[in-house]
Amino acid sequence: MQFSEDFIWTTGRKMANKIQTPEGLFDIDGLLTDEELEIRGVIRKFVEKRIKPFVADWFESGELPAKELAIELGELGVLGMHLEGYGCAGAGAVAYGLACMELEAGDSGIRSLVSVQGSLAMKAIHAFGSEEQKQHWLPRMATGEVLGCFGLTEPDFGSNPAGMRTRAKRDGDEWVLDGTKMWITNGNIADVAVVWARTDEGIRGFVVPTETPGFSANLVHRKLSLRASVTSELVLDGVRLPAEAVLPGVSSLRGPLTCLNEARFGILFGALGAARDSLEAAIKYGLERVQFDNPIAAYQLTQKKYADMTVEFGKGLLLALQIGRLKEKGTLRPEQVSLGKFNSVRQALAITRECRSILGANGITLEYPVMRHMANLESVYTYEGTHEMHTLVIGEALTGIPAYRI
Repeated sequence: MQFSEDFIWTTGRKMANKIQTPEGLFDIDGLLTDEELEIRGVIRKFVEKRIKPFVADWFESGELPAKELAIELGELGVLGMHLEGYGCAGAGAVAYGLACMELEAGDSGIRSLVSVQGSLAMKAIHAFGSEEQKQHWLPRMATGEVLGCFGLTEPDFGSNPAGMRTRAKRDGDEWVLDGTKMWITNGNIADVAVVWARTDEGIRGFVVPTETPGFSANLVHRKLSLRASVTSELVLDGVRLPAEAVLPGVSSLRGPLTCLNEARFGILFGALGAARDSLEAAIKYGLERVQFDNPIAAYQLTQKKYADMTVEFGKGLLLALQIGRLKEKGTLRPEQVSLGKFNSVRQALAITRECRSILGANGITLEYPVMRHMANLESVYTYEGTHEMHTLVIGEALTGIPAYRI
């Protein structure tokens, strides 16, 4: 059946108040507390005003005003918001997850800045640091005055951090660090780095002020993903640290893996923000783009795409909320975090690709957010544990067999 233009636009006006968002179709708001709704609303407004109008330019230029944004994010209370004390808000897990979702609806690079600051660098100090380290670093990191990075991944050891070659050796009352870390978010702008190294006592974490002699950071150029993010190589060449630089609370891989689980929790919400922003852009485009005398949103094939994507987005968000509630109860297990990250990123990447197809040629430009989100998600798919590693974590949970060691 062919509709006249008058019918379409008149009906569209009549139906405008009945159109639902992907979240609204699942009545997500009814599952959230007033505090969670308020936090989500504040972050969403910030992203709409401060991120979305500028992020395409940041992505295209490969430059990000990270220091400036960190101060603004600190004023919002987002940095380390899920940690208790030391100037941190002590917000619930779901509230933090929703903040990550809104930030990644702006860009994965913005959420990465916040995740690395709060869930990796600050979390390491908060969970395993001395009281002196906490008092010295955390309040200033919460305000964004001090930026941190997290040095775990190495050029030859990503999925297997136990193979790291970075070494820390005792020299009297001091430690000397040598090694290289790779793909480090915030590396070139960090004031402090939490660096993990092999020692005679096991894997230890070190709080390294970046002005320490022997420490250097090299910016990674020519990226096709996460361009609105600072990515670096860290080089430690005879970095000499006092005894009090070591994190005293852990001497095994439990330290960095605990922090990675915190970051993955933010990702499993965050990736859905990129999916939602792409889906909303594709729906809006479909209602405005006219082909063969009708908006393309009026055609059955397009509506099927909308329906399929919305169902997968909604299921992913419901799973994320369940994982958040488990975290708040203190019963969340690492394999459940892997389950969430596995699902969210896979579905988000599929959604952005489908949205790109709806936008056609327009979808490959930075006039729309879709392909930027798609490119970013290609990185999210493989960082904080590759998709394959999370697959095997789930498989081990189901069978008891650690296939990645066979």
